[in-house]
Amino acid sequence: MLTLDPESDTPLVRQITVGLQALIDAGKLAPGMKLPSIRVFAAKHGVSTFTVVEAYDRLVANGVLMVQPHRGFFIRGKEVAASAPAPVLAPRRHSFDSEWYIRRIFENRSLEMKPGCGWLPGDWLFEDGLRRAMRHVASDKIVMSGYGDPQGYAGLREHIARQMSDDRQVWTTSEQVLLTQGSSQALDLVMRTLVNPGDAVLVDDPGYPNLFEMLRAYGARPVGVPRLPRDYDLAAMEAAIVQHKPVAFFTQARLHSPTGSRILGAPLHRMLRLAEDHGIWVIENDIFAELDPEPYTGLATLDQLRRVVVVGSFSKTISPNVRTGYAVANTSVLQSMVELKMRSGLTSPDVMERIVHAVVTGARWRKHLRALQQRLHDAHQEVEARLDALGFEVFCRPRAGLYIWARHERLSDSIDLVETALTRGIMLGPGQLFSVQGTTGGCIRFNVAHSLSPKLWDFMAAQIAR
Repeated sequence: MLTLDPESDTPLVRQITVGLQALIDAGKLAPGMKLPSIRVFAAKHGVSTFTVVEAYDRLVANGVLMVQPHRGFFIRGKEVAASAPAPVLAPRRHSFDSEWYIRRIFENRSLEMKPGCGWLPGDWLFEDGLRRAMRHVASDKIVMSGYGDPQGYAGLREHIARQMSDDRQVWTTSEQVLLTQGSSQALDLVMRTLVNPGDAVLVDDPGYPNLFEMLRAYGARPVGVPRLPRDYDLAAMEAAIVQHKPVAFFTQARLHSPTGSRILGAPLHRMLRLAEDHGIWVIENDIFAELDPEPYTGLATLDQLRRVVVVGSFSKTISPNVRTGYAVANTSVLQSMVELKMRSGLTSPDVMERIVHAVVTGARWRKHLRALQQRLHDAHQEVEARLDALGFEVFCRPRAGLYIWARHERLSDSIDLVETALTRGIMLGPGQLFSVQGTTGGCIRFNVAHSLSPKLWDFMAAQIAR
């Protein structure tokens, strides 16, 4: 069908899109014709499936191709439009199959190196403290029959409320805290409380891919707000508000994934003022709060839960298997979330919430957090030095949290790089995964705790040399 040149300066994705368009313009591909499947095209032309996915999706987005669910990709034309049945699902609007890649991440947790993952190595976690807490809870006389409190275990909710007041100066009570099965459930409950299908929703761009997929599955429309090293692009945000009339903004102001950046002070004030002027809810995803060694005045502190909802989690610092998160909100919003939680799952696991409470109120918890924060600081310095030595452009240097976001001018196609890395037992975090439209090519998210192996940097150096 096409002749592709892997040695050309023209990226393979563009070679495919331009080549297919030329065949269509020349009449060699007629309206209604079916294209080879992604895997067949990739095998025939010796390219990665990632490359074909991006090329096909770009052509879909530009109206050149259409998708028929369970059948494949077809050349768009009047003949097809008149006779084709209504699609069951709308075609993807983003050009990177992030849902497939996220599944692949979790299916390949046993890979030797995981610089693209979103969790800490096992030996960085509080395993001893977790085991002690489990023994402590097991020795208590817990009523095993019945269900727990719909809002979650009262002791842990009271602890969270105290921490919000003491550490963040957010004046709240346990009645404004809802425990959930991880932060993902908290985000889902917030979304279903404040957003209706069809609504536009602002999100960080780059940002959290699970959230993008969650919003799309619900029928909402994620709209990206460009992230800067120390600010939001407020001009772009205001333009998006005027154009799309969003109802909410989901953001991670502190130790942001994937960039690691913090937004402090005046930019937060300006963003909140903009949200208030336009009646927009703000959801502060603060799941990395305990990894931050610095005092932080966040969105909830400035707003005192009038328009801001806070989402948090214990999974990042205790263990990914501890699926305990929370939301903190004004009473009206929180009670709506409680009702939704009960409809979909009744209550969250009381026993696990008691274990988490025993962990975070134990004598060694604060010491563990301080040691973890220092260990991450040291890892940031080492990974920054590695990136600088190889000529990477680093987005910002937070020296805290999990992530560094970087790009290299000679690694413009991060999709090909990711697939090559998987064959070497390395899981990378490609920029497309974190982009609302799947277009942040060339950027890579490095989890510093998983990026300390010399083998990783030998691999990166070899790819750059190519």
